[in-house]
Formats: sequence, structure tokens, C-alpha cells
Amino acid sequence: MKAMPWNWTCLLSHLLMVGMGSSTLLTRQPAPLSQKQRSFVTFRGEPTEGFNHLVVDERTGHIYLGAVNRIYKLSSDLKVLVTHETGPDEDNPKCYPPRIVQTCNEPLTTTNNVNKMLLIDYKENRLIACGSLYQGICKLLRLEDLFKLGEPYHKKEHYLSGVNESGSVFGVIVSYSNLDDKLFIATAVDGKPEYFPTISSRKLTKNSEADGMFAYVFHDEFVASMIKIPSDTFTIIPDFDIYYVYGFSSGNFVYFLTLQPEMVSPPGSTTKEQVYTSKLVRLCKEDTAFNSYVEVPIGCERSGVEYRLLQAAYLSKAGAMLGRTLAVHPDDDLLFTVFSKGQKRKMKSLDESALCIFILKQINDRIKERLQSCYRGEGTLDLAWLKVKDIPCSSALLTIDDNFCGLDMNAPLGVSDMVRGIPVFTEDRDRMTSVIAYVYKNHSLAFVGTKSGKLKKMPGTSHCPTLELPMGPPSHRAAVTLEVLFSSCSSNW
Repeated sequence: MKAMPWNWTCLLSHLLMVGMGSSTLLTRQPAPLSQKQRSFVTFRGEPTEGFNHLVVDERTGHIYLGAVNRIYKLSSDLKVLVTHETGPDEDNPKCYPPRIVQTCNEPLTTTNNVNKMLLIDYKENRLIACGSLYQGICKLLRLEDLFKLGEPYHKKEHYLSGVNESGSVFGVIVSYSNLDDKLFIATAVDGKPEYFPTISSRKLTKNSEADGMFAYVFHDEFVASMIKIPSDTFTIIPDFDIYYVYGFSSGNFVYFLTLQPEMVSPPGSTTKEQVYTSKLVRLCKEDTAFNSYVEVPIGCERSGVEYRLLQAAYLSKAGAMLGRTLAVHPDDDLLFTVFSKGQKRKMKSLDESALCIFILKQINDRIKERLQSCYRGEGTLDLAWLKVKDIPCSSALLTIDDNFCGLDMNAPLGVSDMVRGIPVFTEDRDRMTSVIAYVYKNHSLAFVGTKSGKLKKMPGTSHCPTLELPMGPPSHRAAVTLEVLFSSCSSNW
């Protein structure tokens, strides 16, 4: 694995903290770690703000923290280097277009700007910070000093999401050496599919003030680089939405992990009930018409218990030791995932949870099998939320290999059979809410964060103890998606 510039003093990557108390804490606190005592520092935000997202510059170790009404640039030891205010401002979520474009007749109130997406654009040395104000417009900030390079807001393509929850948007940058980069955006739409596609690919122009920033990669009268939720879907599931949990790119594809409501008939019943299904969505990076869209249900089972509600995920490599156990190459991609028990509760997940591993190649093989069978004319497209009616697959004579990117037929496509992950660890009382993994000296290490503020090193990977990060009184702890690696654990190998 590539060594980071800050020598693993403490890697914090994509940290998402949703404040539930009066403040939110970013911390590296002292903890009894065998004989080697380490002193950890703490950064506390303003009492009225919560932390939403965090990214680390892999080249410098600088930390960029997206908070309510503010973006921070921190040193690797959590000292504030620069801040940039993003709110509050006068707004109303019903104003579309936002009032900064045209007069809005809705009553305006002072509204916080919740950071909903934070990405580093390494190619152009800028930070993409998208908030909840003005239907989800974004600022492009210079990494060095957070100077505002651009803030496009004049076109509908500049409004990425009208959902005010901090975890509602996920972005993946696809970079090119001689062309403008792409930004794949996935977002919940909160009942407003006419305004926001649930998934799309956008242009990332070199000029941060260019009119074409965030424009769809392709758009004509009939086809565009996006997928919208049809209005008919809401007649079947009135509160339908797709909730995006994680996103990444690998090989020729971009992936998003989601939670989706669907109606199912319990065994022995003639009535349907709403449940939530975890699904992986895959798209080709070069597919401008989204004909390659495929989704496959994922889940986990251990000792007869089903874990189906995705909580968090992280992409890592297998490493030599785990690769040997799983019969895969050390450089093969693995998905480390956390699921909670059952399917029926999205907002109030049960405390029983499981850490599971998926071999990405096995998921891709399952998708290839489904594509091959559909192009033989077998089955239906099996994508109920997008195709309300069952549409049969059409037969076509062609070769479908690992990198097949779809045609304007048999698309978008759903896989009906669930791909099951490999259960590694279960927790019955303190629900796991986050996960991170990396390879150290041929060993694949996994850490999870829990809802009570504990950081756990998975049994069997080293002898580090469970670490508890103080987050205040239990009733005021933050709901944490915590991704922290302590070098003190790594150094014990």
C-alpha cells in the first residue's frame, strides 16, 4: 500500500458526523493502548454547528472538514489553518429556482447551510463543497487558502439536491489526463423528481467559473446522462426515494451503494408491505446515455439471521493474507460493509449489526451473468421502481464480456437474486455505523465505529483493544460515521 505523507499518525478519511447534541467533536483522545501511550488531540467546533463531512488530502495530510455554515482546513494534528463561511442566509426550501436567481414568493427565514458533499478535485487543486442552501448549489474553493474560485447557480444543472439532510448526496470524480473530468452525482430527491435526477454525470470544467460547470455530460431532446425517478413510482410507493450510502470507482465502472424501499408480499400473505432493500448500482464511466445502469441486491446472513439494512461501506484491497483465505489476488477490490438486522426500519435500525465482506469481482460476475441471460431473452428487466410494468428482456446475438456497457435495449436492468457477503463479525447491542479498512504489511485491517462512540478493531486482525472516543454524555453523543486509524495499532504488527 502507498505510504501516506503523515506516516499514519492518524488517518481520518471521509468522516461524517451528524451532531445530535449541542456540538460535535473531532477527536484523537488518549486511550490505554498496551504499553505505548499515545497523546491525541481534539478539535471542537462552534457550539451551534455540527460536523458533516471530512476529506484528507493524500498529498499533504491536510484535513478539510465540512460543517454547518463553515468549511475548515485543519493540519494533520487538528490545528485550524483556514476557515470559510458558507452560511447562514435567507432561504426557503420551496424556492425553486432559489431566490438568488429570481424573486421567491415564499416566506424567507435565516437558514443554516448544512454541508452535503465534500470532494477534493486533485487535478485542479480545489475543493468541491455543496450545501443545503439554494437547492444544493456548490462552491469551488482553492485548496491552499479556501478562496472561492467559483459558485455556479444560474442554471438548473447547478442545483444538485433539495434534500437538507447531510448524508443525502454522494459524488465520485472520474479523472482524465487530457479531458475535463466527470462528476457522478447520486442523491435522494425527497419527492421532487421533476427537479433532481437521482443519479447523473456532470462536467467538471477546468475553469471554476465556466458556464458549463456541472452541466450534464450529454443531453439532447431524448437522452441525457441521468436517471430520474418516474412519477408513476410514487403512486405505488408514495414516499419512494433512493438513499445513497457510499460511492466509488473501480476499473471501468462507477458504483453506488443504496437503500431503496420496495413492496413485497410476506410468505403466506396476499398483502404487500414496505421494506427496504440494500442494492449496489453500477454504471460504466464512459456511458453517456446510462444504458449500462444495473442494480443488484446485497445482504448478509449469519446463523440464520438476515442483515439487510446497509449502514456503511468502504472499498479496500484484499492484501496477501486475506487474499489467500478468500482465494483472490492481493490487489483485488473488496467491499467492507456494515448491515443492521432486518429490512423494515430505515431511520430506527435495530442494534444487531454485522460486518461483511464482498468480493467485487464476484458481484461483477453476477451482473455479467444477468446481462447474458437477459440478452438471450430470458426474464424481465426486473427494475420495479423505474419500470412499473414488467418489460421482457429482448434477445440479441452479441458477446457480453466483463466490460460490456449496455445498448439502448434491455436497460436499465435489475438483478433479482441477492448477492450475499461473507460475515466477519456481529454486534448485538452497540450498532456498528461505519467502517474503514486498509492493508498493512500484507494484513487487511478493518475498524468500525459504533453508535455509542466506540472505535473497534476487528478480532483476529491484531491485538488492539476496543477504543472508546468520549463524545460527551451518552444522551448527547454524536451519531458517528467514524473512520479513524491509529498508528499505535498498526505498529503492533
